[in-house]
Amino acid sequence: MSIVEPDINTLLDKTEQDKFLLCTLAYKRARDINDMMRGQHERAVALQSVSEIAELSSRKPLSLAMEEIARGEVSYDAEALHAQEQ
Repeated sequence: MSIVEPDINTLLDKTEQDKFLLCTLAYKRARDINDMMRGQHERAVALQSVSEIAELSSRKPLSLAMEEIARGEVSYDAEALHAQEQ
């Protein structure tokens, strides 16, 4: 049993067992989430209750990114990646 969720094996399955690719995808998505949270703060306050905003903001962007990768919501262009390697 893993104490880290999502499980690292699940994450690696989504990135062709490439740890560097996993780190890169997670970093880029977490940065996007962080930018979105900062830029949308005023709009979110107008649309959601304070308790809902507090619940979302208590989660780390990297954790959210890893969960999205595990669910298959974050993807990459495998052909372009392999073309760069050659």
